[in-house]
Amino acid sequence: MTPAPVRAFGPWSWLLVGFAAMYLPVYWEASTGLWQTDELGHGPIILGLVIWLFWRARREIATATTRPAAALGLSLFAGGLLIYVFGRLFSVASVTFASQIFVLAGGLALLGGYGALKAAWFPLLYILFMVPLPASLVEALTGPLKNWISVIVVDSLYAIGLPVSRAGVTISIGPYQLLVADACTGLNSMFSLAATGALFMFIAGRASRLHNAVMLASIIPIAFVANIVRVTALVLITYFFGDDAAQGFLHSTAGLMLFVVALALFVGLDKCISAFSNSRQRAGGR
Repeated sequence: MTPAPVRAFGPWSWLLVGFAAMYLPVYWEASTGLWQTDELGHGPIILGLVIWLFWRARREIATATTRPAAALGLSLFAGGLLIYVFGRLFSVASVTFASQIFVLAGGLALLGGYGALKAAWFPLLYILFMVPLPASLVEALTGPLKNWISVIVVDSLYAIGLPVSRAGVTISIGPYQLLVADACTGLNSMFSLAATGALFMFIAGRASRLHNAVMLASIIPIAFVANIVRVTALVLITYFFGDDAAQGFLHSTAGLMLFVVALALFVGLDKCISAFSNSRQRAGGR
């Protein structure tokens, strides 16, 4: 006789097997294409975080499981399959990746009802950060972003006496010229930084709605500042250590710096808001 825990886990196993059969080929293709680019290199990191978030919520999903929501589950699952087929037939990566949300949500609703869906809401929504942004949107917004960051970087370095100027998004410093590329200041990098901010907010789990609202509103400004720090670092590395240093190992280090700076700003802002809230509570209790 098969033990009860194995029988209970059986349907979830079939969901995982079916999901893997659908999306492992998608991940493999992305690993040899989209995820090899600077703009979408964060894809494997987001995938790993999504897996970790679901694993982290596994007990909550199991204990929150309620009566299966057949109508909702079938609608979500069927819609996800249609979106998946469309994305695969027409090679639209953003559509294919987005279909994961509906397929998984449908499976959760069919097996665990509204309780399982509620328990898995954040991992499901976090998949959005894995979806490649449409090229038209990236092109429309990247140009202004590059221009603004170029202006701020050049004006800041000129103010401290460095020989720097710019022509459009080309920065000249000393004998060197740097083109501010899409990968350095584009919308995709801000998108990945937004993923960092959202994950931090979820893990921090602050109860105050005002606290969470301020943190949410700060995501894009912090991402913008982190990009400024990255470009500034690359310009300074080029000026003091040469073009080879900036384009070699230190260029990758500057990319890591982007996330370190953003995370540091998130943590700092979170602590400042917490300290301010605590001081107000102490003052109100007197």
